[in-house]
Amino acid sequence: MLNGQVVHAVKGQRTHYLPLESVLCNSHDPLIVAKTFRDRLGLNEIYIADLDAIQGYGQIRHREVIENLACEEKMNLILDAGVSDVDSIHTLFDIGVRKVIVGSETLRLWTSVQEIPSKTDRGRLVFSLDMRSGKILSQCPAFSDMPPMKALEHLRFAGWQEILLLDLKRVGSREGVDRSLVSDVKTHFPDLDLLVGGGISNIEDLVELETMGVAGVLAATAFHNGTIMARHICNFGTARL
Repeated sequence: MLNGQVVHAVKGQRTHYLPLESVLCNSHDPLIVAKTFRDRLGLNEIYIADLDAIQGYGQIRHREVIENLACEEKMNLILDAGVSDVDSIHTLFDIGVRKVIVGSETLRLWTSVQEIPSKTDRGRLVFSLDMRSGKILSQCPAFSDMPPMKALEHLRFAGWQEILLLDLKRVGSREGVDRSLVSDVKTHFPDLDLLVGGGISNIEDLVELETMGVAGVLAATAFHNGTIMARHICNFGTARL
């Protein structure tokens, strides 16, 4: 979501994101698009990235939109609004957000990695390991210099339970996910609830990731271009949008 409208994210090149064009609906209004996912696809977990907030233009830039979405029946929001402190997370909980994402991209202080899960409901937190071509993106130098597997060791030790692997270079590309990384994470950290985003291209990707033990996926482009349809996902409980 950027400037109040749903945009098509492609490879993390945010200055080039265009308003959404979708076979599902003729709108880029966030409320209409979210209702379409719920009503036409039967999905009620909706992932939102507030790109204005993430890029530093102020937290909860789209507060009214988020509150309206949170009030909708069968609409559970998973929100990344660039927050990295306990007070901001609790504010999002208070306006109805079901789960808050803390992204490595906007993380400033290493101490936040340990502080946040110790002072917040861990079951409502997701840590997004934001990457570009496998390298961690972060405003925290200690974090950005780590290989992903080392960072995951620290996250698990700090008490994070749900982790999103998100490679921005793959978002909207339909190139598929980094299966090697997913496999390594599931092998070394089988107790983590793992979400994967970026590159989902077809129903075969969903089948493979479910077989690998992935708890959920972030998918959008494959739905908007009609590659994956409601009939494809009726037996899945993994798709998070």
